[in-house]
Amino acid sequence: MKKYLLIAVAVLAIASCSEKKYHVEGSIAQAKDSLLVFENVGIEEITVVDSIRLGEDGAFSFSGDAQDAPEFYRLRIGGQIINVSIDSTETITIKADYPQMATKYEVSGSDNCLKIKELALKQIDLRQRAIAISENEDLTVQATNDSIYNMIRQYKEDIKKNYIYAEPDKAYAYFALFQTLGDMLLFNPRADREDIKAFAAVATSWDANYPNSARGANLHNIAIEGMNNIRINDAARAKTIDADKVSSAGIIDITLPDNKGKQRKLSSLKGKVVLLDFHVFATENSPARILLLRELYNKYHAQGFEIYQVSIDPDEHFWKQQTAALPWINVRDDNGLQSQSLALYNVQGIPDYFLIDRGNNIVGRAQNIKDLEQAIKELL
Repeated sequence: MKKYLLIAVAVLAIASCSEKKYHVEGSIAQAKDSLLVFENVGIEEITVVDSIRLGEDGAFSFSGDAQDAPEFYRLRIGGQIINVSIDSTETITIKADYPQMATKYEVSGSDNCLKIKELALKQIDLRQRAIAISENEDLTVQATNDSIYNMIRQYKEDIKKNYIYAEPDKAYAYFALFQTLGDMLLFNPRADREDIKAFAAVATSWDANYPNSARGANLHNIAIEGMNNIRINDAARAKTIDADKVSSAGIIDITLPDNKGKQRKLSSLKGKVVLLDFHVFATENSPARILLLRELYNKYHAQGFEIYQVSIDPDEHFWKQQTAALPWINVRDDNGLQSQSLALYNVQGIPDYFLIDRGNNIVGRAQNIKDLEQAIKELL
């Protein structure tokens, strides 16, 4: 009996030693009594793994089962976030200062996490520069749009060259693909050919290094979907829209479902100054444009300004994700470029917009409005 007991203990000891664990530990200064949450950033959702109420020294320690492929997690106190990737049985040490822990932290034990920190700081800097441009009252809407678009383009070239294509098999390359500006993905794999190439490069590398990983398969699906969308859009653009039915006064009514499934009529907004905006979120310049619309909406909505945004994005799920946090009316026409609304308003290119006064009269469109903000202020 004693012999069997010793064997059982030995087996348990071997099993215990064979368990592969990762560890994330460290301290966050000046955060006593704060709740530090450790979360898994999954493909579809973010889930809480563990949490701790920090003491005087701010010390913390989290651990879990190692995965076969890199996985992504984040440490969060309120809105302050530190992103990390974990590969196998790493021990990652983080020391930070609250309440600026998102920017003031040190990380050791992982080269990937050091690169992710670089990317996070670059993303924060991009956001701050975009806000500064949008708040520059000396710039017209068009000049602001062009400045932000060029800034994003240069940023993406830097990220692709120095992070994504440099080592596409690394966790930080994967992380770089999903950077955002506000609510919008900087890399648009659903409509931009160059961005699709970046997703495909990382997907191929992950296939070689982490075969059968869920994240690698997801990247492939995204790239394939993007290539299909490109083909569909190219075919649709080959067909000309020759309708010219927009009158100088009055509107052609539009009734479409919004992102919550409710039917929204353009004519129901009579009494407000309305920007009728035709948009595709799956385009490279979408983030900059949405940033500008947010600025206009925040400034003038309380005075009676509204945005009725018509999307012709082919991917309904993607559109709902992009519009979930937007405060104005977002509708979608699932006919895409074959939309009757595009034909009736003689929309030849997207984005395009029309300005409607309080009496439901069209008073201008993008091509003949030099300063959109000034035009809105005059109508209000």
